[in-house]
Amino acid sequence: MPTIVTDRPVWSTFILLALALAVPSWGDDTLGALQSVTVEELVKSQNAWNGAPLPPYGSGTPEISVVRVTLQPGASLPMHVHPQATAGVLLQGQLEVRTPSGGRRLINPGDAVIELVNEPHGGASVGVEPAVILVVYAGIAGQPVTRMLDP
Repeated sequence: MPTIVTDRPVWSTFILLALALAVPSWGDDTLGALQSVTVEELVKSQNAWNGAPLPPYGSGTPEISVVRVTLQPGASLPMHVHPQATAGVLLQGQLEVRTPSGGRRLINPGDAVIELVNEPHGGASVGVEPAVILVVYAGIAGQPVTRMLDP
């Protein structure tokens, strides 16, 4: 197990973790009010990247997944749908998301995007380096977070 070296007392790390778990949103003013804590809201919306409103959450036991997806240059994701809210932040490379009707959005490193829900879309790594996106799925336990569509 790696050793974590810090000049901060161990108890302060637990307090910060407890505060992070207790606040309703990283985008509120609670953490920003603390000295030496910077909060940057990357995206907050009731709409997907194409402007469509997000549907209500489904019923069942909530399950959050955080996944890192890496697409090599030129690689693409086939058309698929997400049945629940999904959001991501591009860490490196360039990613173009696409819909069958021709909708497109170019995502650059640091950009956050709220994915389409129950609407077909795909994507492609269009840069010269791999596209790496950190994706957060707000799913329902026992249900898939992504469903591939027939080509």
